[in-house]
Amino acid sequence: MRPVRIFINSVQKEFAQERSALRDYLWGDPLFRWFCDVFLFEDVPAQDRRADKLYLDEVEQCDIYIGLFGCDYGSEYVEGMSPTEHEFDLAGELSKPHFIFVKSLLDGMLDFCFDDEMLRLYKKLCRYYFKIDPEVTVSYVYEYCEMWDEKGGSIK
Repeated sequence: MRPVRIFINSVQKEFAQERSALRDYLWGDPLFRWFCDVFLFEDVPAQDRRADKLYLDEVEQCDIYIGLFGCDYGSEYVEGMSPTEHEFDLAGELSKPHFIFVKSLLDGMLDFCFDDEMLRLYKKLCRYYFKIDPEVTVSYVYEYCEMWDEKGGSIK
């Protein structure tokens, strides 16, 4: 059986701790360790390959997209978009099952930081906001894996 490929997307600096915690939780779980492959850009050794090509290829190959969003939009690079937004858009275009988590700030009030790029990205996201909790995130992924297994490795 091919492992379920999970792509974790966010602005790296803003979510360094959450990204690592989620990866470590998934790899620490006996079931996930054997049946899931987690992609974090920072885990990839330096290569003679463009970074944008690498992560977009990973989005194309993933089975599950997890997006962690907060206040930082990230650096703009192509067509005025950040890599995070580009990855999010590609996952949507490819109809990848995706789980979006928006960092809850100020006791549940989302702080948009009055940044035009971030506001544009938030309009694309779900309308519900959650505190990012690796255990809860993993429970959603676990349910998806069960559906994946029941359908013989394909959700489509």
